[in-house]
Amino acid sequence: MTVDTFAVEAQTDVDDTPDVVVESAADSALTSTSAADADTDAPAADPAPVVAEEKPKRAPAKKAAPKKTKTLELTLTVTGTADGEWKAELKQGNSYIAKNLLVAAAAVSRAAKELHEDLSGPIDEVIDAAREQQAAKVAALEAELEAARKALAELDE
Repeated sequence: MTVDTFAVEAQTDVDDTPDVVVESAADSALTSTSAADADTDAPAADPAPVVAEEKPKRAPAKKAAPKKTKTLELTLTVTGTADGEWKAELKQGNSYIAKNLLVAAAAVSRAAKELHEDLSGPIDEVIDAAREQQAAKVAALEAELEAARKALAELDE
């Protein structure tokens, strides 16, 4: 007994099976009528095979961009001096809306407390230091005034 052996072929991705052809009912009717027409002397045209068409895939819907809120930027600058004088400036961009407005220290303190606790502490410390400095200045002026009154009283005698 003889056995024929064949060499092993490498496996490929290509299928040996033919592509599937899908015919619609209308195409089947055309094929049967063209076979009937083949008996006549007119040459029949071979209908082209119909391959099922895939519908194009839709792109995934894009999410709408988040709505950007328009921001308004104002810069409020409050400046205090050691004498207890407070001024405020308000800017929008590079232009001043209000400049060099005199503001009471108590109003600055109240506004800072309304805005945020972290703002009110340092501002109140600055205001307290200015208050102490002004109290010392008043005491010095009162002592000077008392000395001036004594000097005037001695001149009158």
